[in-house]
Formats: sequence, C-alpha cells, structure tokens
Amino acid sequence: MGKPIRSPLAAGLGLLAVMSAARTAIAGPPDAAAYVPPPLALYGQLPSIEDPALSPDGTRIAYVERQGDQRYIVVGDPEAAKIELAARLSDTKVRELRWFDENRLLILYSTTSYPPYGLIGPRNEWYLLVCWDLVKKRMLPVSMHDDSHETLNTVTGSIDTRYVKGEPRLFVAGAYVEQDVMPALFMIDFRWDRTTLVAGGDTQGADWAIDAQGQIAASFDYNVSGSGQGQWVLRLRRGSDLRRVATGNAPTDPPYIVGFSYDDKALLVAFDTPDGSIWKPLSLADGTWGPPLDSGQTFWDVTRDRLTGRVVGGVLDPFEQQQVFFDPTLQSHWSTITDVYSGERVELVSHSDDFSKLVIRVFGPQYGDSYMLIDWNTVDAYKIGNVYQGLTTLAKVQSIHYKAADGQPLDGFLTLPPGRPAKNLALVVLPHGGPAATDDGDFDWWAQALATRGYAVLQVNYRGSNTTPALLHAGFGEWGRKMQTDLSDGVRYLVDRGIADPQRVCIVGASYGGYAALAGVTLQNGIYRCAVSVAGVADLAGFLQWTSDQMMSSHNEFTSYWDRFLGVAGADDPRLRSISPIDHVDAVTVPVLLIHGRDDTVVPYSQSEKMAAALQRAGKSVQLVTMPHEDHWLSRSATREQMLEAIAAFLQSNDPP
Repeated sequence: MGKPIRSPLAAGLGLLAVMSAARTAIAGPPDAAAYVPPPLALYGQLPSIEDPALSPDGTRIAYVERQGDQRYIVVGDPEAAKIELAARLSDTKVRELRWFDENRLLILYSTTSYPPYGLIGPRNEWYLLVCWDLVKKRMLPVSMHDDSHETLNTVTGSIDTRYVKGEPRLFVAGAYVEQDVMPALFMIDFRWDRTTLVAGGDTQGADWAIDAQGQIAASFDYNVSGSGQGQWVLRLRRGSDLRRVATGNAPTDPPYIVGFSYDDKALLVAFDTPDGSIWKPLSLADGTWGPPLDSGQTFWDVTRDRLTGRVVGGVLDPFEQQQVFFDPTLQSHWSTITDVYSGERVELVSHSDDFSKLVIRVFGPQYGDSYMLIDWNTVDAYKIGNVYQGLTTLAKVQSIHYKAADGQPLDGFLTLPPGRPAKNLALVVLPHGGPAATDDGDFDWWAQALATRGYAVLQVNYRGSNTTPALLHAGFGEWGRKMQTDLSDGVRYLVDRGIADPQRVCIVGASYGGYAALAGVTLQNGIYRCAVSVAGVADLAGFLQWTSDQMMSSHNEFTSYWDRFLGVAGADDPRLRSISPIDHVDAVTVPVLLIHGRDDTVVPYSQSEKMAAALQRAGKSVQLVTMPHEDHWLSRSATREQMLEAIAAFLQSNDPP
C-alpha cells in the first residue's frame, strides 16, 4: 500500500490551508536541452494506484497498487497509513472495486474465453465477481448458481446493495439459459452463501430497478426484431405484479432507466431525441409521466446513493467535471474543494455513504495527477498517492476550439512537448475510439508519452463524439467522410497558427481511432507522412458481417448502431467500399504500422491481419505487431509498453521530431 501522507493542519486555518499544503508542484523544464524524457515504461505500466474505493463508513480504503512488476489489492486505514490486508493479483484484469458492506469487498474482473457449459459461440470478455471477506480473511467467487435454473456465472450489468428486512443483499445482473442466453437478476445472501434468481428477462435488452427495500420497482425490456425494428416496454410494480405503463419503438438508442429521483417519488428514464437526451420522471404512485427535467438536473455522469439508487447528483460537463449535488450542504462542500483546486481538474472518485469522506482525483500543473482523501468530520486532507509514481514532469495540456470546413464548431485538446516552444512542431493526431466517446483533457498516458518524445499531440472531439447530443448526431452517416475531415481541419488550424509543421504530421489511433488512422492515408492523401492503427477496423464489410455472426442475427442493436454511423444498410451495401481502407490500399504512399491484440473481442485480430496482407500485396511499407494474450483495452502493462515502444520507434524513423 502506498503510504498516504497526512497534510499538516495549520491551526485555525481550516481545510483550505490543509489542502493548499498538500500541493505537489509539477513543472516542465525551461528548455529542450535540459529535458530528459521519462522512460516509456512509466507510461506503459498500469497506474501505480487504481480504483480507490472508500468503505461505506469511510474507515477503510481499498485500491489496486503496483509495486515494480507486481500488482496488489490492498485494504487499509487511509488516515493512519496502516495496511490491513493485501492480495497479489498476478495477471488478473481487475475492472472495479466495490464495497458490499464494511467487511466485504467486491472485486469485478474479466477474462477472455469461449462460452462455458458447452454453449456454442465466439470468444468473449466474461466478467466475474469475487468477494473478499476481510473478517474471515478469505476470497471466494460470487456464485450465480440457482438450483432451479441453468445459469452462467458471469456479470452482465449492474451490481447493487439493498437492505431486505434489515439484512444486506447483493443484486447482480447476470444471465441464464432458456433456449437462448437471456438476462437475469440474482439476489445473493452472503450469510448463507445462497443465490436466488429473482427475475428473468423476456428480451435480450432486459433491465430492472431495485428500490430501497430490495423489491423490483420497475422492469424494462427491449427487443430488436428480424426487420430491424426495436420495441421497448416499461413496467412498474403494482402490488405483487409488474404492469405495463409505457411502450414505444426505437430501432436504435432505446430509453433506459437512470435511477430513482432525489425525492424517491419517481423513476427517472432517459430518452434520446433529435435535440439530445432528456430525462422524464415516471411517478411511482400512479405511473404518469412528469415534464422533462431541466438541463441542470440531467447529468453526463450520475452520482447515486449506494443503498437506494436515488440520483443525488452528477457531472454536468465532461470537460469541466462540474459536479452537482441536490443537497445544499454537499454542494457547498464540493464548491469549497473546487475553489481550492482552481485551475486543476477535480473528479469525484469515491465517497462514504454519508459523503463525509471523499476520494478525489486532481490533475493539473500544481498537483500533478494524484488521489486525495477529504475528511469533512476532522477538516483534514490526506494525500493517498500519485496515480503514476515517478512522473515528475507532465506535458502541458491546453484546450483548442476551431471550425471545420463546413462551419461545424469543434473542440479538442493539444498536448505540447515539454521544453519546446509551441512553434513549427511535429504533430501526432490522436483520435479517440468509439466513435461515441469523448476526449476531456484529463491525464492521458498515451498522449503524455508521445509528447515527451517531442511531438505535439492533437485530440479532437470530431462529430460523432458524445460530447453533446448534437455533436453525436452530426456524425450519423459521416464515418470516413466529415468525421475524417474534422481531424484534418484540426491539422490545418494548427498549421495556420504556426504551431504545427505541415510536413511533419502523423496520425495514430486505436479502435475507431485506428480506422481513422488508416482512412487518413487511404481515403485522404498528402496530409500524413505515416499512420499507426491499434486494433483498428480496416475491412468495414467484414467487420459488419463478423458483428452479425457474433450476434447470430443480421438485425440487432449493434449492427443498427454501426449502420447509422456508416450511412449504409448492412454488410452487403456497396457504399461500404468507398470508406473501407482495405479497398483503397493502392492509394497508400506512406509507411503504416498495425498493432493488434490476439484476444481482442471487439475488433477481431483478423482486421489487422487482412490489412497487412493487402498492403504487402500492393507493395506498400507495412509492419504488423502482434500482442499475444492482449484484449481490446490494452489491459496489461507489458503490452502497453510494447505498443508505446513500437510506436515511438516507428515515429522516430518516419517523422523524427
């Protein structure tokens, strides 16, 4: 456990003085000659501290810590810097730590494998749950076995704690087998090691809302028919039954249950509209809809009460991380924190049930990238530790705003190389994956690593990003079209201002970003002098067919999602050829680097394998780096470092800064 450092409390000065005393100055060197870049291994390694989680009463903290080549889950007293328990992880891919109660820690992890129990299907990423009993000092798998049903021991959705007749129960979204694998809701009683299947879904898109008493207050079903039409049904509890109160059609983007309202009188349901997402309250008393909530009450990221599912606040903006609480005392506390850390990005990471203790992540020039514990009971602040140990200099990140060629407003972030003036720089365009994702200006280990090698790094929220509903919708039908030129328009913006050298621009990306990198040198030319695709889509028709095979249906929510962005009607649509990089390898005039993990279950390894073969047949310069036993998310340190080393060497060879 990294030793938490208690900040000295200046008597009478209160929390502001304490927090100010906890600063860790992070500054860039004055010039390039004085700058020695940190080893790439520091960026490639998984963080030194991950997933800090406070226990419900705030007396314990758990997190994943890296010490050298080993990773551990540690539990201890965050204020006394005392380790209570530690367990070595080996190669386990931990996805989340969550407390069930004061003495039981839940560990969600994943593994890549074929379906269990003789089921037929492709390899997938399966999520599993372990419970660490800190009193008995034993760690056991959480079983989804119910004697009356054939079930899969996997987690597919929410994990919630509720008190049922005064005793805590765990509710887990999982799956059971009834002709097909279907969603299920399990209730687990740890006292008797007993699991009960309490609800089985009628459709593949089933979901449930569990009230404070552990009752199913509402159920949601969503099904995409063979014709591609999607129908949803919402039911509310009436006595002992769940009765239909609303239904509708949504080929894509069905509504979803957000949680219970702050006053616990309504169920909040989010709907996608042409003008963006709206939240509507559904009265639990009579099943009637209220007017949509105003924009200050709908959130980009939601904060819920752990034991009731009530929405107590959330983040309004992905860029500013503007946390909002409905409770005025909590809002006042949060405002104090953000005032002290003015100029830094502050993110709420974890909290005790009563919010008297908070874990926050702070990123900026004064505090670096670190976790802090705020204790409102004692008016103290404690530094838990740096997210990445050993990184004493961080590249500067600044926001940029520009307009695309057609006038579409766009924003993004520019990470500048330490020790170099922002003039005539070699540039790496680093589009995010998704494409429905967002670059928010937070610490980005990949962008930081490239910047320390002397490159300016441009990250754009191109149309199709989910920064705002309007920007997301603007990307529909623009895959390989305006989504692509949004990136090159960002290059033009930096070149016009003298920041980037137009002769020294490369494009690097993963997943959709990998597609954008390949499209940048096949569908466009004369902009980039090299391209790196990590787990990128190269053959769009093949990818859509693979997706249909995965879902065992040509009409499903996922293929509808891709069709909408691609502006096509399925894998056989001839329009795919115009935007598919593998169909335009003859246009490539620059070196290409392909990197892909063998265990990728999101974009199959065959996409890069086929692209490498096509480029080789066309006589183009191409390298393929294979990462054995790696998934789509680069979950292991060794392969992250392998990727960074390969990219740095490739850029140095083809576009030296």
